[in-house]
This record gives sequence, structure tokens and C-alpha cells, in this order.
Amino acid sequence: MRLPYERYCAEAGAQTDLLRRTVRGADLATRVPTCPDWDLGELAVHVGGAHRWAAELVRTRATEELAEETVPGYTGPGPRTAAALDDWLAEGADLLAAELRAAGADAAVWSWAEEQRAAFWARRMAHETVVHRADADGAAGVEFAVDADVAADAIDEWLEILEFAQRGGDPDLEPLYAPELAGSGIHLHATDTPPEAGAEWLIELGPDGFRWRREHAKAAVALRGPLADVLRVFYRRLPPDSGRVEVLGEAGVLDTWLAATAWG
Repeated sequence: MRLPYERYCAEAGAQTDLLRRTVRGADLATRVPTCPDWDLGELAVHVGGAHRWAAELVRTRATEELAEETVPGYTGPGPRTAAALDDWLAEGADLLAAELRAAGADAAVWSWAEEQRAAFWARRMAHETVVHRADADGAAGVEFAVDADVAADAIDEWLEILEFAQRGGDPDLEPLYAPELAGSGIHLHATDTPPEAGAEWLIELGPDGFRWRREHAKAAVALRGPLADVLRVFYRRLPPDSGRVEVLGEAGVLDTWLAATAWG
């Protein structure tokens, strides 16, 4: 079940505040191991640019993709000082939240997915910011933490995005259809949440693709650990052999999944 629309509107700002705190305490030139083409400053500009782009899509009720160069302020502040970058990130998050709230969840807005509503962008930008905050925290040596309901919804959303890619015949997912994987699956199990949180997932692999649901069930491989760490492994922000999680069973099945979904 999705979080309320207002929660997504607020969460993008809250996650940006946490990202800003990490970036303020670090050298902007620090490389980001989980996004090796970027340093922290470039990561922050990516996030803030995405916020402004999504805000412009929602503001204009776009019916097609907007070119990035048409979005005011997309490329970041200049000069890119730490103080200017901090203010620019805050302004972009505030702009995004304001446009989302003004539009409402059901406003028709172009997206690259099936859902063509402002609700898509509220959820997407909230989780985009969560995951890139994990990147920044890892680069800066800051312990990453996130509310359980937000982390669980981020896993749901990623699985839904992969389902969309699967329906579109994305060739990157073809390794998941290998005959030797048919009938196997992956169980994700958060060990630090109460049972009523439902923070467990079963991903079933078959010759025609994968299916998933929230469920406690046995599978070929289980990924167990604190929910924030399960989220990071699933988004390839933390190696499965980091020691922070357990991988039980056929680790190769999980490795195949992570390799096939590495474009996200």
C-alpha cells in the first residue's frame, strides 16, 4: 500500500534536508563509490536538478518529456560554493513540494512510466532522494537511516518499476528468464521491523519473467538484515557480502538479479 500523497510531498523535502546535512559536513570533491562518475557536489546537483525538472513537469502539466536545458536553474548554482549549493538544494525541494501540492495527486502529468499523474512524481522524487542520500552518506562516512515505512515503499516502487520494464521487454532483464532460474526466487526479510510492518517480499522467477508480493515464504535465496541495509543491497548501494546483511541459500540467484537490474 502506498503512502499518502502528502507524505511523499513532505518526504522529498525531509530527505533533501538530510542530504544537505551530509553534504555540508563533507568535501564536495569526495568521490561517491556507488555513483563512481560523480563527486558529492555532482551528486547534489543531480538530485536538485531532478527536483526542478519534476517540478516543471508538474507546474506545466507536461504532456511530453521536457528538455533539461529548458528547466530554470537545472544545472545548479554558479559559482558552486558549498553555501550556494546548500541554498539551491533547499529551494529546489521547496519548489517541488509547492508544485506537487498545488497540482494534487490526480493532476495529469507526463511520465516515463504507466502512471501519468502528479502522484507518480511525488513518489518517485521522494525515493530518488532517499537512494541518493544513501549514496552521499556512504561517501561521507555517515550512518544511513530511514523510516521503515519509507524504506519499504521504496522497495515496492523499485519492484513496480522493474515490472514496468519487464512488460516493455527490457533486454537487460533477460538473464532473469534463464531456464536454470525458473522456479527459484528471492526472499527479502527485514529483521528490525515488527511483523505487522509486513517488511518481507517474495520474488518468484519464471521463464516469462518475475512476480512479487509481500509475503513470508521460502525461496532459493534469502536476503536478511535491517531494512535500511536490505534496501541498500537491493538498490546496489551496499554489497551483499558487506557483513551488514545475511545471504542464505543460492547467492548466485541474488547476484543474477542485482546484475540484471543494475541500470536503476
